Formats: sequence, structure tokens, C-alpha cells
Amino acid sequence: MTRPNIVFVMSDDHAAHSISAYGSRVNTTPHLDRLADEGSRLDAVYCTNSICTPSRASILTGTYSHINRAPSIYSEFDYRVPTFPQVLQEEGYQTALYGKWHLGRSEKARPRGFDDWRIYPDQGAYVDPVMIGPDGEEQLTGYATDIVTQQSLDFLERRDPERPFCLLVHHKAPHRPWVPHPRYDHLYEAGTIPEPETMWDDHSSRAEVVRQVRMQLDDLRESDVKEPVPEELRGEAEARERASWKYQRYMRDYLRCVQAVDDSVGEILGRLEADGIDENTIVIYTSDQGFFLGDHGWFDKRLMLDESLTMPMLIRWPAQIVAGSRVSDMITNVDFAATLLEMCGANPSALPEQQGRSFLPQLRGETNPGWRQSVYYRYWEHDDPEHHAPAHYGVRTPTHKYIHYYNDGLGTPGSSDRVMPVEDELYDLAVDPHELINVAADPAYAGVLEEMTALTAQLQEEYGDAPYQGPNTPRLEWPT
Repeated sequence: MTRPNIVFVMSDDHAAHSISAYGSRVNTTPHLDRLADEGSRLDAVYCTNSICTPSRASILTGTYSHINRAPSIYSEFDYRVPTFPQVLQEEGYQTALYGKWHLGRSEKARPRGFDDWRIYPDQGAYVDPVMIGPDGEEQLTGYATDIVTQQSLDFLERRDPERPFCLLVHHKAPHRPWVPHPRYDHLYEAGTIPEPETMWDDHSSRAEVVRQVRMQLDDLRESDVKEPVPEELRGEAEARERASWKYQRYMRDYLRCVQAVDDSVGEILGRLEADGIDENTIVIYTSDQGFFLGDHGWFDKRLMLDESLTMPMLIRWPAQIVAGSRVSDMITNVDFAATLLEMCGANPSALPEQQGRSFLPQLRGETNPGWRQSVYYRYWEHDDPEHHAPAHYGVRTPTHKYIHYYNDGLGTPGSSDRVMPVEDELYDLAVDPHELINVAADPAYAGVLEEMTALTAQLQEEYGDAPYQGPNTPRLEWPT
């Protein structure tokens, strides 16, 4: 069979529960829904470190953060660890990347394995962004999502039709500060957006370090909501009403940013059809992690609760994937590289350090023997100056989730030295799917807690990630 093309579209901070194919109550995404209708919707995809740089490094390399040396947003990706685009380029694929990179600014950290690339320095701007490419830096005119879409369409226009291609379309949206294009000003007006069921979670049973995070809706700044808080909502007694007011404006702009990404997917699908290559082109949509959309009263990500942990993933490949199919097996972003390589007929072992496993059999509707029943997660940053999220690791199974807040940055750049208590959380997902009740201290769950603690240690050994053992725990070495 002719080797397939790949279009890998990744947005930033796009929660699965703001995609209508995943049952969104707050918006509609017709082009993303088309991927689900004509391909596969994956329902249990999890990031292994819920923050931009680490997730992107894991996706490219198929490795956990301690292998690719990018555990935090302050990290620079270890250029010595090979990536799946490098392998595909060596296999004869045309390769290109446009949009967000966020894996370091030094020359060594620039994209490798791409015939063409244009990236934002750091996070990038929504309007008139600066972009860096092989020929240097330039400021472009327009809206970031539209610019990246056009760059991708231009690549498709000038590609060699005799060779397969791998195109990475990496949107900035819907990352903070949520600046939508004016053409979406009529959508999702403030005051019309449903509040999530868990928005008024009182966090009473959660770990103390989690109760201290600065990701409450009321922590949103004026630059986030785009207008000053009305005078009548500024008192302490109005905290709940003020949080609702901020939620409406935050979500209005977030969802409008999502709409441009959805339109981008539609444009790319249209071009593939017009060129007659849609049948054997794999189109993937995902995000680098999930996001809290007022869930539990929060915005942002980082924590191991499902809204932050879960990544959307929609895959359309008419030549191989049955339309409307669903995959429920537990998958992580560390598995992406192995899967993409196998899809293209390359051997996943071409990435010698990769730790993932291909889920191509599941996409074909087959059983994948011995597939995992648990996911290991580690958030390395600790007590960053703005969000104050604690360092933690843990395990999710289909029925339970264990989180250990060890609270030390282990030398991760940007980490605080503030002393915080070591605590555990345990959730019974079968009876508490919204993760509202921490049962770690409940005697009835002592056996489960012991099993989950042992499972965490087992997975740490399997992946080669040393558990935290106090201030003298060996620290990561950074590439030079």
C-alpha cells in the first residue's frame, strides 16, 4: 500500500469537553466533529505531564520528561533525543512544522527533522505574531490561527506529489490570554454559557496544597476577562458572583479562540479533498493537555484531575479506520510517536529511547494483547510564582486515581523553595467520577491505597523515573 500522509493538528490547552463530539455543553465544533464521525474518537487519552513544553517533548520523542529532559515550561528540550519527524524524514517523507514549538530558544533547541518550519518564539502572540524560520525572524500580519493555517495550505500546494508528507500544524489557541478574532464577536455571549456541574466544589477533602493553588476563577486578571470588574462585585461578600462574572468572560473568549481552530481543520480537510489525497491521509487532532473550564472552580491545567489530564484525540484515515469508531483503551501522549511511525510503515524502534506503544491495532478495531490498565503521571514544577501548583506524581486506572504530592521541584528551573506538606489523594472513579471526594484517609480504602502506592512504584521502576526520596534525591541533568 502507498505510504500514508500525516496531518497532525495540535492546539494548546484545548479541553476535550469543549468539543461537541465529546459532548460539550458550551460550544459546537462541526469540523472537529467531522473527524469523529468519519474516523475514530479516542476517549481515554492522557498526558503524562500536564503543561506545554513537557507534553510536546513527549509527543515528539515518545518518552517521559525524565528522558527528554523537558519536565517544565522553563526547560529546554534535549536535542539529543530523536523525534518521530526525524525518523520520517530519513524514511523519505516531506516534513514541515508551523506554529507553536515552545521547546527552547537556543540554536540547539530549534526544530530538527523538518524540511520547512516556522515557529513562534516562546508562546507567541495572537495578533501580528513574530515567527522564526530557517531564514531568520519576521513579524507577520494577521491572526495567529489563520497564519498557521495558510502556511500549512501553502506547504500542501508546493509539496512533491510523488512523496508522502508529514505536516505538523501547531496552533497557539486557545492558550491564555484568549484573544479571539473579531469575526467571532457574535458567538458565546457572556451570560449565556452554562456553568459546569462542579464549579462550586468546596475542596473540603482535598490536600491542603491543592486548596492553595492560585487557579481559582477569581484569580483571573483584568487582562484575562478584558474589562474591569464592576464596582458592585468587588467586595468580599460578592466573591461567588464575581467568579461567575469572570467565568462568563473567560469562557466567551476561550470558546471563540476554539472556533478559529475548528475552522482551520475544516480548511485543511477541504484542501485534502480538493487535491484528491484525503483517503490515504491521516488527519489527527489533539491538544497538548486538557484544561479546567471552571471545573472545580478552576482555570488552567497542571493538576492530575481528569479535566487537566485528559487530551482530546480524533483521527480520520478512511483507508484504515472505520467511520464513527471509538477507542476506550487507556493511551498516553508517550504512545503517539510509536503509533505514527507504525502507521507510516516505519519501525518504532527507530526511536531507541521511546517508551510508548503503538495503538494502531485499536484504531483498526482489533484487540491489542497486554494493553496497559494504568497510566503514570508526573508534574515536576513546584510552587511556581503565579499558579502555586505542587509537584506530584500518581497513577490512574479505569476505576481509581492515586496522587502523591511530594512538593519539591528537584531543581526544575522556576521552582520555589517554600516548604509544603507531603500529602496523598485517592479517588474512587467508579462512584465519584467527578473526583470530589478524597478517600485517602478513609479506612475502608486502606487496601486500595496500598495497591495504588505499590502500582506507582512499579510504574516508576518500569519507566526509570526515580521516586522522590527527600531533598537529596538526584536531580535531572540539563543538556549543554
